[in-house]
Amino acid sequence: MNEPGIAFRPATKGDSLRIAELFSISSDGVVDYVWSTLAPDYPGLAPVEIGAVRYASEEGNFSYTNCVVAEREWAVIGQLCTYPVETHRAEPDEPVDPILEPYGRLEIPDTLYVSSLALFDEFRGMGLGTKLLSIARDQARERGFDALSLLVFEQNTGALRLYRREGFREVNLAPVVPHPLINHTGDVLLMTAEV
Repeated sequence: MNEPGIAFRPATKGDSLRIAELFSISSDGVVDYVWSTLAPDYPGLAPVEIGAVRYASEEGNFSYTNCVVAEREWAVIGQLCTYPVETHRAEPDEPVDPILEPYGRLEIPDTLYVSSLALFDEFRGMGLGTKLLSIARDQARERGFDALSLLVFEQNTGALRLYRREGFREVNLAPVVPHPLINHTGDVLLMTAEV
């Protein structure tokens, strides 16, 4: 279903702050933790501003170039960010942050990864999440992938309900490492769906 007055378009660099705000929502605090660890490299910036600087980049997984935004009356109200999961990744040179380790371990090579899908609260329940997942499926097919993958907290029942309704199934899980910035405990689920 298409809500009147809502358009979907590739993100621009000017959308970077809104993308960061929405990514903060979709990650339920995980990305806030990541951005807080980068604070020494970005003196004087709040975590979401650090995220905006990173999303303003032209390259890398966390770039506006990997995002599609939903807008209403020229205001960004939601976003989808995707990137391919590499088949073979080199072992990291530095120790892995124990808070982030579960998220890095839960991957499915050769899938298009839904890094973030988020809408501001007042725009939920309108079919826009379904539309954004449809866009992700189109992106996967265009890039030669047979499947999507994503992570979701088991306690995020609204998102989990959407993903299951859209054909995603759980293939792995890991316990969440508690941290004050992360809004959930329990498990984080790795899910996949064919395109």
